[in-house]
Amino acid sequence: QVQLVESGGGLVQAGGSLRLSCAASGRTFERSAMGWFRQTPGKEREFVAAITWNGDSTYYAGSVEGRFTIARDNRQATVDLQMSSLKAEDTAVYYCAAQIGRTASAMRRMREYDYWGQGTQVTVSS
Repeated sequence: QVQLVESGGGLVQAGGSLRLSCAASGRTFERSAMGWFRQTPGKEREFVAAITWNGDSTYYAGSVEGRFTIARDNRQATVDLQMSSLKAEDTAVYYCAAQIGRTASAMRRMREYDYWGQGTQVTVSS
């Protein structure tokens, strides 16, 4: 079991930066690949970024590549998403998710994740 709680969302102007954090509890965090997804009303949740259990590999959606950075601290049981050069189209509810025992190819797929946080709203004003 992994419990996830996101924080750090808010309102920011276009071009600005925001850092999201996901705090995890549970004994399996260190073995979990972690991902960030986002969702806007009427649309399916979409992949943003993911990181392997040991932090050796990271994956990004094309729309955020070069602007967002995912990182994790297994001792603190946290995974962060640093977002820069924000655009209005980045506005969404952002979710943290944990995945156990999957291959790297599964890290971009929402349905391959086992645990989810409650989400945090990010609003980028243009």
